[in-house]
Amino acid sequence: MSFLLDTDAVSIHLRREHALTSRFVQHGGQLHISTPSLGELYTWAYKRDTVKRLRILDEMLPQLQILPFDDECAEEFGKVRGTLLRRGISVPTMDLMIAATARVHGLTLVTHNTADFARVPDLPLEDWLAP
Repeated sequence: MSFLLDTDAVSIHLRREHALTSRFVQHGGQLHISTPSLGELYTWAYKRDTVKRLRILDEMLPQLQILPFDDECAEEFGKVRGTLLRRGISVPTMDLMIAATARVHGLTLVTHNTADFARVPDLPLEDWLAP
């Protein structure tokens, strides 16, 4: 099984919290990140303007396969968002972009933010921080 890491899962790992370290090691080679998450992580690093955060991020990136938010993901985004909006359900745009990437690539999304992502139909979720 392969996984798409949500921004929150990666940021927890980047803060060197040990809760996710074993999972990152266990699933090495099967971990992906989307370009929307990558943008959020660079924002996290540059917002604090610290070389240390950028270095930690740059050290981790070679361990992950980066998946672009491409035209297929954009179409999936529109399809899912349109369906949800017809039902009166709103999901934050960035989260929906990440979810669309997971759906297009057939990946399980790893997130601690299950409340928002649970609204996306047919999206396999795992919370690696859940007891």
